[in-house]
Amino acid sequence: MIAQEDECHVVNPASAAGLTVRPFLGVYAATKHAVVALSEALYHETKFTGAKIGVSVLCPAVVNTRIGESERNRPASLENDAGAGNPAQMAAMEQAFRAALAAGLPPEQVAGAVVDAIREERFYILTHEDTRGRVRARMEDIIEGRNPTLTA
Repeated sequence: MIAQEDECHVVNPASAAGLTVRPFLGVYAATKHAVVALSEALYHETKFTGAKIGVSVLCPAVVNTRIGESERNRPASLENDAGAGNPAQMAAMEQAFRAALAAGLPPEQVAGAVVDAIREERFYILTHEDTRGRVRARMEDIIEGRNPTLTA
């Protein structure tokens, strides 16, 4: 990419969870924070070296995808123990998750936001306006030395 004459662009998919933290999503958020950090480092490195590579990080909230069906890709040897946890609680959580996905943004709208960001050379791609408020609350907690606020 560095050697080519034309400018190009890297878009790393993360999540709004890469900018904020919600209860029970610690492991997921940690991986998405890592994607954001790597993307920020790459952005600075390309600017520092003068590489003609644009960089953006996609941080959507809920998108209506098939992520809730990701078990379809898991090899049988890596399946989770179906008996773990409270079955009624697990079923309720799964139902709520699927309902949230169904109400999420259509993937086409997210794709449009990505294209717009590339054209505008914008690094952070936030697809949901409420993400900005959660990020602002987190940053203010950090700056003010407060304990983390749980935002809706």
